Amino acid sequence: MIYLDYAANCPVDKRVLEDFNLNNILYFANPNSVHKLGLESKTKIDEVTKYLSKIFNCNLEDVIYTSGSSESNNLAIKGFAEINKDCHIITTDIEHSSVIAPVNYLMNKGYNVDILEVNEKGQIDVEKLESLIDDKKTLVSITSVESETGIIENIEEIGSVLSKYDNVVFHTDATQSIGKVNINFENVDMITFSPHKFYGINGIGVLIKKSNVKLLPLIHGGKSTSKYRSGTPPLALILSIKKTLEIALDNMDKNNKYIKELNEYLKNKLSNYSNVYFNSTNNSILNILNISIIGIDSSKFSKELEKKEIYVSTKSACSSDKNISKTIYAITKDAERAKSSIRISLSHLSTKTQLDEFLKVFDDVYKKLVG
Repeated sequence: MIYLDYAANCPVDKRVLEDFNLNNILYFANPNSVHKLGLESKTKIDEVTKYLSKIFNCNLEDVIYTSGSSESNNLAIKGFAEINKDCHIITTDIEHSSVIAPVNYLMNKGYNVDILEVNEKGQIDVEKLESLIDDKKTLVSITSVESETGIIENIEEIGSVLSKYDNVVFHTDATQSIGKVNINFENVDMITFSPHKFYGINGIGVLIKKSNVKLLPLIHGGKSTSKYRSGTPPLALILSIKKTLEIALDNMDKNNKYIKELNEYLKNKLSNYSNVYFNSTNNSILNILNISIIGIDSSKFSKELEKKEIYVSTKSACSSDKNISKTIYAITKDAERAKSSIRISLSHLSTKTQLDEFLKVFDDVYKKLVG
């Protein structure tokens, strides 16, 4: 089996899983309980919250634990809009579905929404973004790393421009960037991420916000770690965030150096095929290599690979299988490339031997489907 879909989900790091299992045994009391065991549990959560607040330079009460990035994105966008009923929303045409869907929901409710197109490099025009800002309370939501191509957006430049406006709140979906690439989030007001994208456990997510940002909770009733998200805190999952992030940050440079070698090797080999076009750019994270194979349907190609137990993805795992890739079309304006795109996502767990086997099978499938 060769797994090349790490951008969709990562296997749990054994150290994280061992830590998670131990914490489930040691700290089983409800952190909301006021007795000794409950207070011990709360103290452990507080340690994680302090760690995150230091990394992201925010107040303790502005670290919000959720079920994952999708909930975090929904809370950031809908929560902001419910507090600011007449707000203006600006986003892009390459966002993850968990950003696009709540924005569409709000647009259908009558909110003023602007969708920025990206250029052929997959990036927005910052001057165009600034020209859309009016005197209304405004939420700007722009991903830091696009999930299909791995293209890195200019978050630092965008944040610097938006910081001039007191009426603007800047949100970024950092699900594909945290633990993989260094980005300065100094001028970002809300950040969302989920540890399962960097070898953590599914079922936990984080929304970091600045203290000036007010949100209406999506979930009401029941005490928790934050007034913005009710429910009994999943203690062991919350504790796993710290362990996962520590491992990812400590090993990021070493892992990226190794993954870069695999990425370049793969790109060099695939460039020999006349029908293969690269959708990822030199400004993409090293973990993701997105290609289009002109003349074939990407789902057919991936199914052929799957027969040999090789697993890639055709789009973001949260996208519909029925449509072409909206992201690839937004970047290339080419319907053929958009319906024939495949995302190969690498890891420090990937090996050159695996890539050689993938390339061998790729060549067989290519000759079968393309000729």
